[in-house]
Amino acid sequence: MKHFLIIVNQQKDKELELTKKIKNYIEENGGTCTYFVTEGKKEMEAAPAVSDVPKETECILVLGGDGTLIRAAAKLVQCKLPLIGVNLGTVGYLCELEAKGVLEAVKRLMQDAYVIEERMLLTGYGVMHGENTTEQIALNEVSIHRSGTLSILSLTVYVNGKYLHTFHGDGIIISTPTGSTGYSLSAGGPIVDPKARMLLLTPINAHNLNARSIVINADDEVMIELGSRRPQKDDLALVSFDGDGIATLEVGDKFVIKRAEATTKICKLSEESFLEILRKKMQAYS
Repeated sequence: MKHFLIIVNQQKDKELELTKKIKNYIEENGGTCTYFVTEGKKEMEAAPAVSDVPKETECILVLGGDGTLIRAAAKLVQCKLPLIGVNLGTVGYLCELEAKGVLEAVKRLMQDAYVIEERMLLTGYGVMHGENTTEQIALNEVSIHRSGTLSILSLTVYVNGKYLHTFHGDGIIISTPTGSTGYSLSAGGPIVDPKARMLLLTPINAHNLNARSIVINADDEVMIELGSRRPQKDDLALVSFDGDGIATLEVGDKFVIKRAEATTKICKLSEESFLEILRKKMQAYS
């Protein structure tokens, strides 16, 4: 690899000191590098437009944290370029690199000493008032959750058109294996090797005593319908893709989630297994 794009969260690299250091190193060693500074947390501000990515780009370096990497991956999925994250945040399960060793890592990338992992993505759309909404993409998870009111939600889950269960609680998370270390983990879901092929359904603060995470096939289609718990039927639920709210459901509305045809490519330099990396992360931030 010789041609790079850096996407940097300026809140994590305020003076762009590390960004410019990486850029200079690449150019001094015969490569090319441009950088894009994120303007906020929303997907539209998380990366340049696909048409603005230099055509010669071979790899995207993402400086920030898992959130920065997740949003960049979703926005630039059509580019089909590998990404690698530099963790300038806290735990950073997705970001393999740390600032301290980043130049050595870039050197290895330029020597083609890496492998690429394919990660599942989710796609989803709403069925609202009888019409389908525009599909969205998520790397980690799609969550359907309460809108800030104290009342709990009634969410009926169907898998491949067949009734599974009605959950009562704060919501439900549909997660990829990559997303198992994100919101799903916080809600009590299992940790899964990101190379696995499956979907995780994890209730959020469920009021059902027997509610547990459910693992289903990667090719299954999940549909969730918002039910009513009050006579006035004014319940509302928010739908979020990787933490960004994209829709509000009313009683009777449905949301359909399934595996996307596209995937995200993640560059890997370390020969450590997922479990070895997980163990170190858990020890470092316990």
